[in-house]
Amino acid sequence: MSIAWHEIRDHLMLSSSTLNFQRNFEALRRNSETLARFADPAALLDTLHVGSCGPNEKNRFLVALVGAAQSGDATSDCALTLMLLALWPGLDAVRRRSMWRRIGTGDEVASEILARASEAIRGLDLQRVNWIAATILRNIERDLIRTRQREDRHQSLRSDTDPDEIPTDGEASAIASPALLHRDLVRIIGKDADLVIRVAVDGFSQAEVASELGLSEAATRKRYQRATRRLRDTLQEFR
Repeated sequence: MSIAWHEIRDHLMLSSSTLNFQRNFEALRRNSETLARFADPAALLDTLHVGSCGPNEKNRFLVALVGAAQSGDATSDCALTLMLLALWPGLDAVRRRSMWRRIGTGDEVASEILARASEAIRGLDLQRVNWIAATILRNIERDLIRTRQREDRHQSLRSDTDPDEIPTDGEASAIASPALLHRDLVRIIGKDADLVIRVAVDGFSQAEVASELGLSEAATRKRYQRATRRLRDTLQEFR
């Protein structure tokens, strides 16, 4: 069955507007002091998406939702749906980058992201994770890329390709190049190497990286501009 990305979100939004969902949300509010301030699901999602509260407070709300999603009681499905909707802008960015990388068809990518997001939320170790949204989104994208790489390698081994055409060890080790890139960037621009890689190489927005690093968007923008300027200046010296 074809799974349109926008239809998944529409279904989640419709589910969150039912009377039964509202009852579960009320139970969720009663069980969580952190979420008690929100009158309805829309108020919570508005705060998480466009609210004026800072990253730390938004992360606190996500921690409460993940805890509820893992509880196994009547509110767990309600909390899972709210988590998926809260993460939707980030999930959509992962989908777009996955399509650009040709990881799969639109339907395949959509179903994979939804399944992996649900699994990640249910299985997240809150004792070991600091930034909920960034961790979940990063892990989903990493796993999608690794799965596609494994499939490509297996397909290559199953094919009738001439042995002389199989990549050499040096070519196969290209996957290690990100580590080399990181090493070189650390040497040139220091602690902002991760910031530059996440934006310029991995394709994350500066706002997403700001949330991941626990910085304001303004601070992230300034650090990114300063780091890329330093990188350009260094490259100019070698010309």
